Amino acid sequence: MINRIKALFSENSVVASSPDVAELHAAAAALLVEAASMDGHFDDNERQSILDLIKSHFSLNDAESEMLVEQATEAIGKSGQLYNFTRVVKDRYDGGARIQIIEMLWEVAFADGNVDQFEANLISRVAGLLYVSDRDRGEARKRVMTRLGIGKASV
Repeated sequence: MINRIKALFSENSVVASSPDVAELHAAAAALLVEAASMDGHFDDNERQSILDLIKSHFSLNDAESEMLVEQATEAIGKSGQLYNFTRVVKDRYDGGARIQIIEMLWEVAFADGNVDQFEANLISRVAGLLYVSDRDRGEARKRVMTRLGIGKASV
C-alpha cells in the first residue's frame, strides 16, 4: 500500500486504468489536506478531522491513516496541483461517492470553526472538477453544518 500511495504522490505518476483502493484513498487524502491548508493554517483540529474522516470512510487503522496524511501533506507541499487527485476521484467514484468527498471537504473546512473564502473557493473548484453540481455541493454543506451543529455560516 505504501508504494502505491508514494507512486500516486510522485510528480510523474500515471494512474492505472483499473481501480485501486489505495490510489483512491491517497487522492481523497490529498484533497482533504489541501482544504485544510487553504487558509494558511493546518492546525491540530483540521488534522484530527482528516484522520477521523479517513479512518471512518476508508476503514483504515491509525497507522495507515497517519501515513496517508503524512504522504498527502508532503505531496501537497511539493505540488499544489489538484488535477491528478481530482481525476482519480472523478474517474473512479460514482456520483454519490464524489458528493461524499465534498462533504468530507466541508467537514475539514469547518474543523477550525470558520470557513474562509479560500476554503470555500477550493471546495467549489474541486466540486467542479469532480462534476458535482452547485446544488449538490450546497446540500452537502448544509448536511455537514447540521451534523456538526453549526448555524448559518459566514461563507
